Amino acid sequence: MDSFPQLAWLIAAICFIISLGGLSKHETARRGNLFGIVGMALAIIAAFFAGIPGGYTLLILALVVGSIGGAFLATRVEMTAMPQLVAILHSFVGLAAVLVGLSVYCSDWHFDETLNGWVGPDMIHMIEIFIGVFIGGLTFTGSVIAWGKLDGKIKSKPLMIPGRHLLNLLMLLVCIGLGGWFLNTSTGVGIWPLILMLIIAFVFGAHLVMAIGGADMPVVVSMLNSYSGWAAAATGFMLSNDLLIITGALVGSSGAILSYIMCHAMNRSFVSVILGGFGTDSSAPVARVDDGVVKTHTSTTSAEVAQMLKDAKEVIVIPGYGMAVAQAQHPIREITEVLQKNGTRTRFGIHPVAGRLPGHMNVLLAEARLPYDLVLEMDEINDDFPATDVVLVVGANDIVNPGALDDPSSPIYGMPVLEAWKASQVVVFKRSMGSGYSGVDNPLFYNENTDMLFGDAKKSADEILQELRQ
Repeated sequence: MDSFPQLAWLIAAICFIISLGGLSKHETARRGNLFGIVGMALAIIAAFFAGIPGGYTLLILALVVGSIGGAFLATRVEMTAMPQLVAILHSFVGLAAVLVGLSVYCSDWHFDETLNGWVGPDMIHMIEIFIGVFIGGLTFTGSVIAWGKLDGKIKSKPLMIPGRHLLNLLMLLVCIGLGGWFLNTSTGVGIWPLILMLIIAFVFGAHLVMAIGGADMPVVVSMLNSYSGWAAAATGFMLSNDLLIITGALVGSSGAILSYIMCHAMNRSFVSVILGGFGTDSSAPVARVDDGVVKTHTSTTSAEVAQMLKDAKEVIVIPGYGMAVAQAQHPIREITEVLQKNGTRTRFGIHPVAGRLPGHMNVLLAEARLPYDLVLEMDEINDDFPATDVVLVVGANDIVNPGALDDPSSPIYGMPVLEAWKASQVVVFKRSMGSGYSGVDNPLFYNENTDMLFGDAKKSADEILQELRQ
């Protein structure tokens, strides 16, 4: 049985790799999740056979508490709060790396009677501990700040402190200096440079994410995902656990790749996001002035929208975070079914950064059991808007902003967007004329071919569905 933990960890690692591969496509996502569950179950079982210093009491207690907490979150957290949940779970990984690093360092020091002196970890192990604690501390506070921004407890507007880049560089250099002190300590007093570095890492992580604006939050979530992976890998090195190293490397590298994809979708470099994102406080404009001409929006009703859909042959639905808030994905799916039965071609256009985390809209539509073949990425559907009769923009804002293409003064200029305004008619589901999460006004709302349908998106969708069924 001594070889069982190593064999189980190897199989678990393979399961995690297959899981990541499965999550790359809609059709295989469920299978990917299943492999991930099996891999994690094997890893936990193997831990019991690996031998636990001090007995199994604490391990069983942690397993029970963690399982109850996980089950509670899974049943109670709404889909709208999923980004916040992901962010706060990343913080747990960072905090775990910190606690493991401190514990390993303290436990590695012991008095050797043969040498008549204190003996600590070797140089390589010291480096692993220092890097692991640094990444863990940065990930912990950065994730907590991200959770606060996503949950609305902290304003999405970036914190632009004068000289912030110099401050970040200074903190990094100080941590490197503390690392030199830490590696050259001959006794357990090395805990002090480690703790000082941890405090700076906490501040560094918080300041780094505070400087990133709300419009970049999908990138922040994937970035923190990557950080948590490297923190887990560092924990694996500290504990000499191969599975943790492999799993952390998988999460860290996949998170980094996802961050790159998100940045590419927003036409922004990863460095520009890290150095300070954009975003302002939300506003509620009632009119727009272009070249001295005041433009106002046009309102519509659910009955009028239903009639538009009855007359349409081509319909595209663009979901956004507002759909998640209103939980409107189910009636929207029912509307799609009615339209298809009536011979209306209905599809969904998904922007890579729609929502508050990568794939947020895909998850919501999958939850509503919408057929995968109706869900298309931005690059696949953008050329079809000129031939589309009606576009329903359900709670989306920044991802359909024409200013991203034709307004050089716009903060989101250059960001690829879904070109909904090219359709014959656009209907925007919104609660008010307030700007999006980035705080940028949207000229689409004032176009002649755009009608605003105000109110709760789910209620509006239910009313439209009722009209269509009549």
